[in-house]
Amino acid sequence: MKNREHNADLCVVGGGMSGLCVALAAARHGIKVVLIQDRGVLGGNASSEIRMWICGAHGEDNRETGIIEELMLENFYQNPQLSYPLWDAVLYQKAAAQENLMLLLNTSCFDAVTEKDRIISVKAWQSTCETMHIVKAHFFADCSGDSILAPLTGAHFRYGREAKSEFNESIEPDTADSRTMGMSCLIQARETPYPQKFTAPDWAYKYPADEDIPFREHDLSSNFWWIETGGEGDCIHDTDKCRDELIKIAYGVWDHIKNHGDHGAENYCLEWVGLLPGKRESRRYIGKYTVTQNDVEAGGKFADIVAYAGWSMDDHFPAGINHKSSYPTIFHPAPSPWGIPFRALCSENMENLLFAGRNISVTHAALSSSRVMATCSIIGQAVGTAVAQMIHDKENTDNIDIKKLQNTLMLDDCFLPGMKREVPLLSRTVNCSSDIVRNGMERGDANKWVGNRGDYIEYRSDIPFEVSNIRIVFDSNLNRDYQNMPCCIKLNEERFRLPKTLVKDFDITLTDEYGKVTVVPFRNVHNRLFSLPVNGKYKKVRLSPLETYGSEQFGIFDFEIGGIGNET
Repeated sequence: MKNREHNADLCVVGGGMSGLCVALAAARHGIKVVLIQDRGVLGGNASSEIRMWICGAHGEDNRETGIIEELMLENFYQNPQLSYPLWDAVLYQKAAAQENLMLLLNTSCFDAVTEKDRIISVKAWQSTCETMHIVKAHFFADCSGDSILAPLTGAHFRYGREAKSEFNESIEPDTADSRTMGMSCLIQARETPYPQKFTAPDWAYKYPADEDIPFREHDLSSNFWWIETGGEGDCIHDTDKCRDELIKIAYGVWDHIKNHGDHGAENYCLEWVGLLPGKRESRRYIGKYTVTQNDVEAGGKFADIVAYAGWSMDDHFPAGINHKSSYPTIFHPAPSPWGIPFRALCSENMENLLFAGRNISVTHAALSSSRVMATCSIIGQAVGTAVAQMIHDKENTDNIDIKKLQNTLMLDDCFLPGMKREVPLLSRTVNCSSDIVRNGMERGDANKWVGNRGDYIEYRSDIPFEVSNIRIVFDSNLNRDYQNMPCCIKLNEERFRLPKTLVKDFDITLTDEYGKVTVVPFRNVHNRLFSLPVNGKYKKVRLSPLETYGSEQFGIFDFEIGGIGNET
């Protein structure tokens, strides 16, 4: 056995979508990060091990952007065959290739050292290498879902449902309890050109009639999320016990679909059955503020908003598949979007502990809206960006400059409801052929420049201006009706491709102070956010879109030039 010690600015525990976004955001902002993940793949519930698609806020133009959009677009570009292992590889590439980021896979955190109200280090075992890792850091981010650092450090947490009276929430039960939403082992079907037979194992449960699993949709485009259990027990320590039960249910459900009634599945085969349950709820940290049902319904209009949610308050019955008297969840209405405050991401009693994902400081009722993965991802980007700022500025969670953090997040293409990004002074003062592309608003048709072939956007001045960077936000169709991966593999799948609206090829043309013209070509671009460092004095800076991934017109939300220091 080997022992290795690491020193970092930030240690991230948990490599699901939220943990990955924390680590990438922090490392990109120049601090040293160690990411500890107990599985061999990244992505958590979105990985090939669980295969839940990444859901987020409802409503027009409310899709989450920033790192999560970057990851989705990269997957569409690299993975047109819709392979889940290749989706894993996309996530791995982003982490493994990221400067300042050390990735420890197959590594389980099991101990911590604390001193008063601070975490000093964590200890983790990497089974594949028979190596013990001790990670010391200035800050720790728990993105493990189950909040493993809570029992290891004494950080305060909640578990279960609060009583209605505690926060005056109508959704909660009259008496507090330890019940939660359960966990699921998903199944995935594949369409083939010919009929497929299925023989269930003897140990699978039997559901000979629709009445045996009432109120459950049999739509093959579903991932059968309602194969659920564990909410009435201990959904941390009984995970393997629940998995065994879920596998019996899963095979029984597919047997029902194939062999008991006409469910339109004659040509479908069972492609995959999950052996690792995807969890919805367990420990939730108690932060400097706890978001409640009432905050959700009021729109989360916090001064320290750093992320947002917009999923319905989707409250699954704890009995899961055994709840048979009605539909398995209640979709309580929630506004979209509603804001999430920074205070809900910081521990109330451990000063250097933050968290991102389904374990943030929310009540059970609020969790039912904030727990989906696109929301967790933008929370993660906020936490990673915040830690980097605190390291650079020698701040802590109590004195962090929230306005600066908010503007950095928006600069990194994270939408914050009700807020407008500060546009660089140079972009505001140099003459531009389009004002829309420098208004600080980067979603919605009213904020989009639309051009035809041959059109361009240009900054120009008779007096040379000094440019340090160029920032562009392209139209990736935030209203597309598909997520990162399908749950059912069809013979002819037209979706899950790079959005047709996205610009593929473009030129940047720079005319310097002496009249010299330089054309910088960019081809096969597949990002929404594009940044280019530029150093020089110019009289003209032109963006010429040339080709999209299918659309006849070009859509651009932002084209800005920044001066030295990006002063505002």
